[in-house]
Amino acid sequence: MKKSMILVGTQGSGKTTLIQRLSNDEMVYRKTQAVEYHPKIIDTPGEYLENPRYYHAIVTLSFDAKIVAFVHDSTSRDNYFPPQFASMFNQSVVGIITKTDHPEADVVRSEGWLRKAGVTIIYQVSAYSGAGIGQVAEIL
Repeated sequence: MKKSMILVGTQGSGKTTLIQRLSNDEMVYRKTQAVEYHPKIIDTPGEYLENPRYYHAIVTLSFDAKIVAFVHDSTSRDNYFPPQFASMFNQSVVGIITKTDHPEADVVRSEGWLRKAGVTIIYQVSAYSGAGIGQVAEIL
């Protein structure tokens, strides 16, 4: 049975924290070492996006999900999503901008990079304040 969503993003982008918030689990930072299957979500290691030789793994894993979510940390000055990266997937691709309540957040920059990657639907969230979490929960 397919999961609702696969999360793709760099190390520290907030993928695991987002899952913890959506699941009402205690929010504890931990590095995702391998692909983790949660009841509705697939969590991928950040290295899968950071190293292009693992793109095939993202595509293969995406077959087990209905939605591919590109997760971008709004405090990051780096972008690892290639132009039109969303075109590699047969599923719907959405963007999730995390850490939007952080003082160093630049949501406009993150949104621009996600749009260049081919994303048209973008959610802005904060796992700590809960802002936008309900919108993401609705698509699960």
